[in-house]
Amino acid sequence: MTRVLNIAVAGAGAFGIKHLEGLAHVPGARVMAVVDPELDKARAAAARFGVPHACPDLAEALALPGLDAAILCTPTPMHARQAIACLKAGKHVQVEIPLADRLDDARAVAGEAQSRGLVAMCGHTRRFNPSHQYVRRGIEEGRFRLQHLVAQTFFLRRSNLNALGEPRSWTDHLLWHHAAHTVDLFLYQDGGEVVQAHAVQGPMHPELGIAMDMSIQLKSSTGALCTLALSFNNDGPLGTTFRYIGDSATYVASYDDLYTGSGDKIDVSRVDVSINGIELQDREFVAAVGERREPNASAARVLPCYEVLERLARQMGG
Repeated sequence: MTRVLNIAVAGAGAFGIKHLEGLAHVPGARVMAVVDPELDKARAAAARFGVPHACPDLAEALALPGLDAAILCTPTPMHARQAIACLKAGKHVQVEIPLADRLDDARAVAGEAQSRGLVAMCGHTRRFNPSHQYVRRGIEEGRFRLQHLVAQTFFLRRSNLNALGEPRSWTDHLLWHHAAHTVDLFLYQDGGEVVQAHAVQGPMHPELGIAMDMSIQLKSSTGALCTLALSFNNDGPLGTTFRYIGDSATYVASYDDLYTGSGDKIDVSRVDVSINGIELQDREFVAAVGERREPNASAARVLPCYEVLERLARQMGG
């Protein structure tokens, strides 16, 4: 009989709900607590998903008897500190992307996990989306060689609101959050090292204090290129699209969906046991803990992404 992994989900916002939905389909996963500083939100999410405990403080959840792990869907500036607190409490941890907003903090999380023999994983969901898994299989089987990954990440964030249109207590960041998805995906799919990296950013928002537009160019040791455009000023279709230009085909990926370069949809329903990337990410976390192994997207394995982000931040004076 598979041992049940008792999990606390911290953060009852948009991504906390996505994880609660995904975990409901993961064998061996049991959500024991929902944490949110707005206790009413924690209680509402707990009631919706049949979770026995709701509380406003992560430390209270970490002290619950029998708790094994935590999934952090909290504001970016808290990620590294909270992940280390979980590890010091003897709990495995999955942190939503980004692992940290400073390279030193990302390294500290990876080091803490290694020293304690615990699983620390980061929510680099693009590694798990069936669309990107499909492309990766082509690369691994020698049917597709990546030449150029062209990505567009476009949102409308001229005020400090989250994905649900609710006020945020912190400020999102194009580089340390949204670019992290693409930089990690490029490294993961290509298999090389970034040998050239360039970034420029547009004007700073007068109130939010962040650049609202950004352009990034990368070159791999394999010769492959990555071109990434990001904007919080885009008033139109929102989200991220990835165009894989290769030696034998072109693919366009949008979250869990995949198309040919000419727009024909590709069936990815048989790539994995689910077509939900967040659920597949949570399945990997639960399996890695149960099998006592390093997960795909472990803190250690995503560090090269944060090393590139640090290089780019320094170029832009950050």
